[in-house]
Amino acid sequence: MNTIQTNLSRLREEIAGACMESGRNPNDIKLIAVSKTMSIDKIQEAMDAGLDTFGENYVQEAADKMAVLPPSLHWHFIGNIQKNKVKYLVKSFELIHSVGSRDVAAEIDKRAMQKGYVQPVLFEINSGDETSKSGFYAVQFLDAVQFLKTLKHIRPSGLMTMPPPIANEMQLSKYFSGLREMRDKILKQGMFGQSFKELSMGMSSDYKIAIKEGATMIRIGTALFGPRG
Repeated sequence: MNTIQTNLSRLREEIAGACMESGRNPNDIKLIAVSKTMSIDKIQEAMDAGLDTFGENYVQEAADKMAVLPPSLHWHFIGNIQKNKVKYLVKSFELIHSVGSRDVAAEIDKRAMQKGYVQPVLFEINSGDETSKSGFYAVQFLDAVQFLKTLKHIRPSGLMTMPPPIANEMQLSKYFSGLREMRDKILKQGMFGQSFKELSMGMSSDYKIAIKEGATMIRIGTALFGPRG
């Protein structure tokens, strides 16, 4: 059975290969270990292998892990956001990836203001326009920018997406490049300032394509921890 250390070594080799093909620096890629449903022991094994950034989908599960693991770890929230749980996310997570509506953004801003904090966020784009999935549609997001700019207690740091699961390689490239082009347009027009650089895209099945299209953060679960039970 492959250990997390073995899996991580292979991942790093493949990340380096994808970067070499696309003329990128592997140091520019942040690997987020998707630790949802993973035990404390599994996370400790990942830490021992050298990882310090973990992505969680569920508020209570993440809180339980944060309570017993070292405070030096970096926690990212990557799951669907319920407005009634926002108060537990703000300031607990270094970065919230999945801000997919004006209402959620406003709620984060409100809760962050109450805590005297500016919360870094990524805006989730529903690349495939899937009605079953959260996130801004591309045109909808560009229309929302003026409103989002009024929120002073969030720090817009980039974009996130999760393409449709049935997408083929050509479609994936299109979804990922589309997100990069949107980020570049926003940067060029100075909509959120020059810190709006992150592209959180790519998971275990498609991270090499995402890297070639400009990902700065990849969210890896199965390829690191193995199949979930």
